[in-house]
Amino acid sequence: MRAACLVVAALLLPLPALAHAGADGAHGLVAGLLHPLGGLDHVVAMVAVGLWAGVLGGRALILLPVAFLGGMALGGVLGMEGVAVPLVEHGILASMIVLGGLVTIAARVPVGVAMAAAAGFGLLHGHAHGTEMVGGAFGYAIGFLLATAALHGIGLALARGSESVGAGMVTRLAGAAGALAGIALILG
Repeated sequence: MRAACLVVAALLLPLPALAHAGADGAHGLVAGLLHPLGGLDHVVAMVAVGLWAGVLGGRALILLPVAFLGGMALGGVLGMEGVAVPLVEHGILASMIVLGGLVTIAARVPVGVAMAAAAGFGLLHGHAHGTEMVGGAFGYAIGFLLATAALHGIGLALARGSESVGAGMVTRLAGAAGALAGIALILG
């Protein structure tokens, strides 16, 4: 329980302003690895996908993260190619609130519906990454996909580890914290 609370607290700490790739002079793989970690919006949504997959269990444990990663890869290509996607930033903030809310209420929906939601939000996050790619696009893409998969893994581990603690109360609290963080970003 203590470890789960520490993970949630760490996810809510303010992060340094590394949200834009290349801001620190890094390119390629390193910039891709750092980009998702540099913005609370990305961290919360990506961890929430893992949390929700853990809530749903079964095939969703793999399929939700894969759907998000697939959507993110497609969005990254669209962003790199300069294809406009409307309301990307609004959608990214909405992903925090919606995914956090779904985790909070332990929403049980068909896996296909959950995958579509994950893929759609992944596309928006990927588009944001793709438009900010600098140097070494392939390495950057691999880096942001790996970092995203790791964040999904953190969410899965938290959800699976908290199953015995108050029927997933830690998972639900993490979802609520993510949704509230999204609201705070909108209001702030």
